[in-house]
Amino acid sequence: MAASRRRFGRVRRLPSGRYQARYRGPDGVDRPAPSTFATKTDAERWLARIEIEIHDDHWRDPDLGRVDFAEYAEAWIRERPGLRPNTVQVYQYVLACHLQPFFGNRAVAAIREAHVRRWRRQLLDSGASTASVAKAYRLMKAIMNTAVDDGIVRRNPCRVRGAGQDRSPERPVLTSARLSPWRRRCRRSIGRWCSWRRSAVFAGMSWRRCDVAMSTPVAARFGWNGR
Repeated sequence: MAASRRRFGRVRRLPSGRYQARYRGPDGVDRPAPSTFATKTDAERWLARIEIEIHDDHWRDPDLGRVDFAEYAEAWIRERPGLRPNTVQVYQYVLACHLQPFFGNRAVAAIREAHVRRWRRQLLDSGASTASVAKAYRLMKAIMNTAVDDGIVRRNPCRVRGAGQDRSPERPVLTSARLSPWRRRCRRSIGRWCSWRRSAVFAGMSWRRCDVAMSTPVAARFGWNGR
């Protein structure tokens, strides 16, 4: 069936009864809508949105977003200026182990916020450490930031609050109760190394200062002067 004439784009009814919309983009390429429509009104509304995007300079070439994430991410790593070899190896490892299994065959333009949230949850549920997941999220966010700059996506789908922060557990503080046995073992070891009598070790040796006699073999070997 012939397409109906419009100020922007064209709409035609297919033999199946559904409607197809087509338009000519700013690059001169004639493109169809990604899917057909149940009614003519739906097709015309879609064309109206595309016309507004072109008028407001928000239109994005849909062909750019069809590139697979794995292909785009690998090119992103190769094209980063000044990356150290160790950094490149880390990025490639994170990409292969944490990003490609979930996003590898997905088109960059098709990645949504829900996909990112689900991917992060699956990583944590699989036993990956919080630090590893945060590192993978930061890499994913950096790649998608470039996709925004390249005009592939309109905004970065990595919008999970705090997901890129690496919160390492606080290191335990060594209390005096736990330190005392270690001090005693240290005193006994130094006494054996320096051939001191037990009474001299525990009576004259303090934790803050250890006066080692220069005449002992250990002191002479290591140059200790008791200061």
